[in-house]
Order: sequence, then C-alpha cells, then structure tokens
Amino acid sequence: MSDITGTAFPQVAPGGVPDWSAMKAEDLLAYREAENRRRSSPQARAITGEPDPGATIEWQEVALPDRDLPVRVYRPVGADRADLPLVLHVHGGGFVGTAVQCDWVNSHLAAQLPALVVSVEHRLLAPDTPLSAAAADGWDALQHMLQHAAQWGIDPARTAVFGESCGALISALSAIRARDAGLHLRAQVLVNPAVDVTETMFDHASITQHADTPTLAVPQLRLFHRLAVPPGADARALSPLYADDLNGLAPALVVLPTDDPVADHGRRYAERLQAAGTPVRLAEYPETGHAFLSMPGLVPQAKAAGAEILEFLREALTA
Repeated sequence: MSDITGTAFPQVAPGGVPDWSAMKAEDLLAYREAENRRRSSPQARAITGEPDPGATIEWQEVALPDRDLPVRVYRPVGADRADLPLVLHVHGGGFVGTAVQCDWVNSHLAAQLPALVVSVEHRLLAPDTPLSAAAADGWDALQHMLQHAAQWGIDPARTAVFGESCGALISALSAIRARDAGLHLRAQVLVNPAVDVTETMFDHASITQHADTPTLAVPQLRLFHRLAVPPGADARALSPLYADDLNGLAPALVVLPTDDPVADHGRRYAERLQAAGTPVRLAEYPETGHAFLSMPGLVPQAKAAGAEILEFLREALTA
C-alpha cells in the first residue's frame, strides 16, 4: 500500500502513474473512493497491520454546532473507568485517506497505554474543500472532546494530539491553538509532518533528494499544495513552521522517515520548537519512506516507531 498511489485511475500518465497535474474534481473523487475502499478492506491488513485485540473499535459521530464529524474510537477492552487519558489522532493522506488505515497503531495505543484514542475522519482536500476545513475538523474535535469529557469517559487534564503527514500539520496547528485558548496538552506526536504549505514548501533539500519515492512524490505534493491553499488564502496561517510563537507548547515527539520528501519539514520544525523553548525529541528512522508507520506489514521499523510513540505518550500521560 502506498500513501497516495496504488489504484487504477481513469487519467494516467505514461507508465500507469496518475497524472496528478491534470486531475479534475471528478477524477479525484473516483480515485479517492476506490483507494479508501482498498485501504479499508480486510486484504489491506497484511500491510496496515492487525489491530490489537485489547481494544474495541467503532465509528461514532461528534455532534458539532454546524456539522456531524465522524470519528473512529479505540477503547481498551473492559475499560469502565471515567478518567482515561485522551489521544486525539488525525490520519494522513491530504486528499485521500481514512482513519481505518491507522487501526494498528491506534488500537495498540488504546490497549497498552491504556487510553481512549479518537481518530478524526477529517474533510479531505478537494477543489471546494481547502486545508482550512480539515484543520477546523481537528481543532473542533479536540475542543468538543475536552468540553464533553464526562460523556467520553476521559480525564481532560491528560490529553495528547497525534498526527501523521497532513494529519501532523493539523495536530501541530491544534497544539498551537490549544495553547492560545488556555487548554493544556500533555504531548504532541508528529509523524512525517508536512508543516509548510507556503511557496517555500518545495525549497527544502529533502524535496529534491527524495522527489520520486514509492509512497510520496513531488507531483502529488504539488496537487496537495494546489488544493490546500486556494488563491487569496493565507498559507502562513496554515503552516506551523511559520507560526509566530512556538513557546509554551506541549512537549513534542517528531518521528521522521529519512527517505521522505518532507523530512526537512519535520527537521526544521523540531529546530524551531527547540529554539522557542518547547521540549522536543527528534526520532529519525533510516531508510524508511513517507507513511511508514501505517505499513507495519511491509516496514519492520514501523513497530519500533510505534513502541517509541507508546513510551513517549506513556511518560507524558501517566505522570
């Protein structure tokens, strides 16, 4: 399974690769539906990993004032406590992706921390749905969970955010907004984060060095950029890398696959967090590619990264 590629697509370039530059709205929708069906299929478990039997998994909806937001909920089996820690997760993919592809890591976190893990099925990028909508989904879900802690059986004082790729961008923005709103988070986990959607997004050395990898390539990133920030939108406001103030944020674990076009996004963000005085741990996994954490069946280092995330969150949420 790749992060974005891997399904037959109606409009393709030579060699069968989707022609991302010529993609129309209807093509994107068809591709998304086919790809997300594949990621959610039982056959995909050989790549995405088997869920931990110590956690239950179910879809629920968060009732927000202006919309109902689907979330995938992972709860420790037999948990009858009303004070579980909360890990709010946001999956990657940008214009394609589903929380189901992250069942392996999220169920293991729920069972082994233990904690309530809630993964946000955020709105995916499309010509009429920019990145600001997905960012709002992450932030609104976090606020809702904390405001309705008793309903969800969580301890709001022990909360962390966790995101992958575009989801890491959303989680980083949520961590900044939480600080500004006076909400105390214990931790943030950012896996292969894409944290720059300004025009400098493509200026990082890793973009050139790993421009054409199996799980992410520059043409896909250019489509991501085109959909994420419509003309006239403020790209800096959606780019944690350019946030004015990164002081006082929740301690961060930044997990980086080295062979990733956006690896330098994560490196530069970790540097900025450190310079601002926010505690940060940078964990690089050599010879791994973008989205490796969602592919434990193919990439053995996914299990090591999952264990590091578990230990980081355990220290943060049980102290």
